Amino acid sequence: MDQTTWWMSHGFGWMWVFPLTFLLVLVLLAVVLMRGAVGPRGDGHGSQPPRESAREILDRRYARGEISKAEYEEMKRTLEG
Repeated sequence: MDQTTWWMSHGFGWMWVFPLTFLLVLVLLAVVLMRGAVGPRGDGHGSQPPRESAREILDRRYARGEISKAEYEEMKRTLEG
């Protein structure tokens, strides 16, 4: 009896199925976990952060010094009316 026949006759012919199944389960688990962590839109949190209003953006720009007081007041009036 050659070695191949010995493996088959003793039930070892299907041993490759178990590691392959385990590997597939690990890959599927990794995919499920990654989709849960990233979310459907790929933003990293699964949902979008709340949007800032135009006034909040204007206030932030003024606080950073990106615009002058005159520009800030003019833009604020434009937004209000």
